[in-house]
Amino acid sequence: MNPALHDVIELLQLEALEDHLFRGQSRDIGAPQVFGGQIVGQALSAAQHTVPTSRTPHSLHAYFLRRGDFNRPVVYQVERSRDGGSYSNRRVVALQHGEPILNLTASFHEAEEGFCHQADMPDVPGPEGLDRSIDIQKSIIDRVPEKMRRLLAHEPPFEFRPVEPPKWIAPQERPARKHVWMRAWNTLPDDINLHRLLLTYVSDYELLGTATLPHRLNFSNRRVLMASLDHALWFHRPFRVDEWLLYACDSPSAHGGRGFTRGQFFSQNGELIASTAQEGVIRPRRTEGSASNTGKASN
Repeated sequence: MNPALHDVIELLQLEALEDHLFRGQSRDIGAPQVFGGQIVGQALSAAQHTVPTSRTPHSLHAYFLRRGDFNRPVVYQVERSRDGGSYSNRRVVALQHGEPILNLTASFHEAEEGFCHQADMPDVPGPEGLDRSIDIQKSIIDRVPEKMRRLLAHEPPFEFRPVEPPKWIAPQERPARKHVWMRAWNTLPDDINLHRLLLTYVSDYELLGTATLPHRLNFSNRRVLMASLDHALWFHRPFRVDEWLLYACDSPSAHGGRGFTRGQFFSQNGELIASTAQEGVIRPRRTEGSASNTGKASN
């Protein structure tokens, strides 16, 4: 199995310390802090351990409170908020150094039949023939600052194939929308919970940067601070992350130092399988010595 994918799967397998208390490890992916998708994915994993196996997550809402320290494990405290006839709700607090770094609420649902409709899939080229992000990054890594090289050199657990050129190689203004094909590097077990946890992890890629697309920015100058404030995810239909998924992102608003973004995941046959939303800090760096971009931080 691809080492990066194997590593993330291991990260999502938490250690049970006692009832409703779990511990997860952290990894350095080249950013100044723990990757936000890791914390959200582990928090959902902790909540999942406390609900009946017949109930699967349909939504989660998370707030990033402080930077995570990738040199230390994270403790997850789960509150059993409610178990109803069809739904269960859990609240999770992620803790490091004695302080909360994330709050998450997740809702779980028994499978049932109901009305069905969905948005149309965007009409974009398929993944075949598109360049891989990892190859694009390697082609420019010698032309970016040293700090940015660590992030670009990190191999993600998914293969990404962008439809449009990434912002960091095409800094001109353009509409606030983008499309990226993605899939896990290897075939995975038939474990629906594993596929949901991995989608939760990867849903934090690509999203917030969509709010920068209408603005002339050159990320190689590192003149922009970006930090996610919250993250929401809804699961609509069964899916597999080891098959191609289209991540269609757009940003309807940026104002007051914050950008708002939305995302939809489609299977290759056009099914809408999940939706996301995120708001984050997007502001010019105040000084050359201030905090760097691409992070989850308190602001």
